[in-house]
Amino acid sequence: MRYNEEFKEDGINVNFVELLKNGSLKVRTYERGVEDETFACGTGVTAAALVFYQHETGHHSIDIEVLGGKLNVSYNRNADGSYNDIWLKGPAVKVYEGTFNI
Repeated sequence: MRYNEEFKEDGINVNFVELLKNGSLKVRTYERGVEDETFACGTGVTAAALVFYQHETGHHSIDIEVLGGKLNVSYNRNADGSYNDIWLKGPAVKVYEGTFNI
């Protein structure tokens, strides 16, 4: 999908979403620019969560597993179909360190 002719010029991120038995989601992301799978993608995880309850109004909270750990997305879906009070929560941990010589 990432290299489909329709998206070839700018590229796209591709997210694979699985609904787990406990009602949480598992998301794996292939990111453009990186051109590989990444530990997490905040935009992709949030989009997956919003789609999960797309036909139900009210407050929702969804646990999501990514390669980098466990996240949670909470939000309100309003009667008019809009969303507000969207929060992405999870640990911030260092996964890489490097040095650049200029």
